[in-house]
Amino acid sequence: MNSQYDVIVIGGGAAGLMCSIEAGKRGKKVLVLEHYHKIGEKIRISGGGRCNFTNLNTSSENFLSNNPSFCKSALKQYTCENFLDLLKRHEINFHEKKLGQLFCNHNSQDIIDMLINESRLANVKILTNVLINHVKQGFNVSTNFGSFRSKSLVIATGGLSIPKIGATNFGYQVAKQFGLNVIETRPGLVPLTFTDIFLKYFSQLKGISIEALVFNKKQQFSEGLLFTHRGLSGPSILQISSYWNEGEEIIINLSSKNNVEKFLLCQKEKQNKQDIKNILYKILPKRLVQSICDIYGFSGRLIDLSNKQILLLGNIINNWSVKPSGSEGYKTAEVTLGGVDTKELSSKTMETKSIKGLYFVGEVVDVTGQLGGYNFQWAWSSGYVAGQYV
Repeated sequence: MNSQYDVIVIGGGAAGLMCSIEAGKRGKKVLVLEHYHKIGEKIRISGGGRCNFTNLNTSSENFLSNNPSFCKSALKQYTCENFLDLLKRHEINFHEKKLGQLFCNHNSQDIIDMLINESRLANVKILTNVLINHVKQGFNVSTNFGSFRSKSLVIATGGLSIPKIGATNFGYQVAKQFGLNVIETRPGLVPLTFTDIFLKYFSQLKGISIEALVFNKKQQFSEGLLFTHRGLSGPSILQISSYWNEGEEIIINLSSKNNVEKFLLCQKEKQNKQDIKNILYKILPKRLVQSICDIYGFSGRLIDLSNKQILLLGNIINNWSVKPSGSEGYKTAEVTLGGVDTKELSSKTMETKSIKGLYFVGEVVDVTGQLGGYNFQWAWSSGYVAGQYV
């Protein structure tokens, strides 16, 4: 096997494959090294198997980073519309689900097959089941398939999320080996867990799903919320988790379409003699109502509750303050926050400023998208940009 290449890309996911394809189109001799037994595994499992591959509303505001402006250049160079053009050329049908989120009509394998076909057309060599022993300047990559050299090296190894499909800290280790700063990592887009009295009640509510407004001092999201046996999940919780730090509270409006205090006072003025629970059943699931009333000691007829009690109950439902004990961690997190410090990279090319020929793309970089296809768009955009310069 020929050991000399123009470009070696470590990581056969969305960003790595996009970079490889673009470099190959420019006539570069490209080798992709993937340690998992197949490429694009995160693509395959995403979006419930249909791959939420981008979002029509993509902008820099949908990303978290120590440098919020860093992603602008790549997102401008390769847009959502550019990726849709690629899908159309391959006759892949897709649809918008909600909030600009785009999914494959068939399944995510369509995206993987498209990338494989594009790689073949660009004469990209792909190796799987690769174990890398070491990476040296030069660039010399020693593997179980032998040693390979290249003029440019692209690290597209992703983050730490979902280790069961092969996630490792390899990319961060390479960055540190070459003297680059790495922003501390933590799980993002992840369910939140509880260990206090709330866990007892939440576990009883397992499976209940509602539309809720979830917020803290940094952000707010109005989407679905799901009660689990360990705490809270659903899109609104996954979103806020990226803006939450351990020890902080989050506020949940369990009935965002209703001012519950006004609703209850209106019912009281009508001399409503129903039990408070029966009235709340009109706006919230029964098990949730029962749990809230049990936790906070509300019972009896609405007409017998004081206005002060009604104010308290309304505030609990519309501004429910809870303090998660933690998250489910990387095993269920969709992304990894933090990563290679963007100060080390050119936003135009994704090349490191201190080491010529060394690039970092995708999730390994300190750029993390919100839920809804934004992380894949970052992978396509950052991979594309590096592919133009390697």
